[in-house]
Amino acid sequence: MVNKVKNMFALTDTGAKGVVKASVASFFMYIAYILPMMIMMYFVYQVLGDGASAALTYVGGLVIVSIVMYVLINYAYNTTYSETYKEAANLRVLIANTLKSLPLSYFSRHNISDLSQTVMQDVADMEHALSHAIPEIFGFIAYFIFISVGLVAAVPLLGLALISPIIISALLLLTSKKLQVRVTTKYFYKLRENADAFQEAIEMHQEIKSYGQEEAVRDNIRNKIEDTEKLHVKTEFAQALPTTCSTTIIRFSLGLTVLVGTILYSSGQLSLLFFVGYIIAATRIIDGISGIYMNMAEVMYLDARIKRIRELYNEPLQEGEECKLDNYDISFKDVTFAYNEDNKVLEGVSFEAKQGEVTALIGPSGCGKTTALRLMSRLYDYDSGSIVIGGRDIKSIDTESLFENISIVFQDVSLFNTSVMDNIRIGRYDATDDEVKEAARMANCEEFIDRLPEGYDTLIGEDGMNLSGGERQRISIARAILKDAPVILLDEISVSLDVENEMKIQESLKHLIKGKTVVIISHRLKSVEGVDKIVVMNHGKVESEGRHRELLEKSDLYRTMIDRAGMIESYTY
Repeated sequence: MVNKVKNMFALTDTGAKGVVKASVASFFMYIAYILPMMIMMYFVYQVLGDGASAALTYVGGLVIVSIVMYVLINYAYNTTYSETYKEAANLRVLIANTLKSLPLSYFSRHNISDLSQTVMQDVADMEHALSHAIPEIFGFIAYFIFISVGLVAAVPLLGLALISPIIISALLLLTSKKLQVRVTTKYFYKLRENADAFQEAIEMHQEIKSYGQEEAVRDNIRNKIEDTEKLHVKTEFAQALPTTCSTTIIRFSLGLTVLVGTILYSSGQLSLLFFVGYIIAATRIIDGISGIYMNMAEVMYLDARIKRIRELYNEPLQEGEECKLDNYDISFKDVTFAYNEDNKVLEGVSFEAKQGEVTALIGPSGCGKTTALRLMSRLYDYDSGSIVIGGRDIKSIDTESLFENISIVFQDVSLFNTSVMDNIRIGRYDATDDEVKEAARMANCEEFIDRLPEGYDTLIGEDGMNLSGGERQRISIARAILKDAPVILLDEISVSLDVENEMKIQESLKHLIKGKTVVIISHRLKSVEGVDKIVVMNHGKVESEGRHRELLEKSDLYRTMIDRAGMIESYTY
């Protein structure tokens, strides 16, 4: 039962057990609600015999029932909500841990806003369903079966008259579930599509305005909203029609109960007391089902959310074990990688980056240089071949253990909306203020930091919006310097820097890279002429490798790139 609930709603083991407990509690709560009716019927039965003693029994029974109801309802409430909130927290932690263990390739295939929705809104919707809809549905089903057995056993014909319309109604609703889920899921993804369009319009506002596309974008969004509203109407209709029909059929339960009960009572086969009791039972069951149908609609609406969470769980995780490396040589052996099946970025790539040396990866745009850097830092996992660091396959190393040994500076810098000091300290959280400032000095950050209103305590804005591109890049370099890892990966670090700042940073890097494994990508070929090894890549493969003078002699591609770089440097507008 627990495993079935776990798979059905993409829950943790604890959450599935909690749902079962909450459902049992809900069942007892429904039972508690019928106890006063049972006491009343017993009282009426006794009054017909001995009025004096019946009254005393009735009062005593009410007291006992009140106590029992309080205990059961309190237990149901505490069980349901305590288990629900525990599971909501567990789901968020589990999703966060899963996301942490996924390769970067997963995030390149999925919209970040969708992932945020999964963590926050999807779990919040699950939380509400777990605390209200799901336990009540399961509890009521168990309660209905329990009561139905008793009703049919007591008076078979009357019991069947009461429950038959309810069963037919439930079957109709279940058969329409597929249609309801399909249209609801379509509407759900349409809303997500609209959210993405709104977000894109906000993020690209500058480009939209500069190219005079405001009206076109506005019309596009308006059309999307209109289509969504039409789909919303269809969704509501698809949900309302089966529910309305089912609700209408349920009402026949009371009518059939009265009709069959009247016939049986008239023929002397049924006492008045039982007749009234079945009418009350039909009323209570119908009232309960009306609420349950609303809960079922909520659960059906969860299908898209459950599917998204389940897909996340099924993604292959980056696993490995903690370990300490003896050396930091990096070796690519026949490595193949593709972002998707039809687009191979690397194919049979082999080269070595030795500890104590600087290795440069160069080549035309799109040749796979940055991808190779991401693979050796295990932001992505390669498809075939092997990447070995310190004698160990990189896939066998826990990502946290691996990242402790790697400092990365990518072309696209990500900064947090905190102070300059905190942004640099990301390189090493236990660093002192003096150590942070020294790293900033080595990265040539002091000049612009001193100009900021509050110096190192200045908030830099969302993604560093208050800083220039070069300033953001230098903060990223300061992080790497502060971390002082044995492996340093530099991807176009000078792309946003002027010549003066680039020279100063290069001087700082000379002290940083001693005895370390350094892999660098740079479009400024002049800056890599003196490195220990140059790996020339083209079309996802290694075209040649060696030192600058060697490559000038044996690599046509390298000579062409050097010539073009010279032409660019001499170009004037």
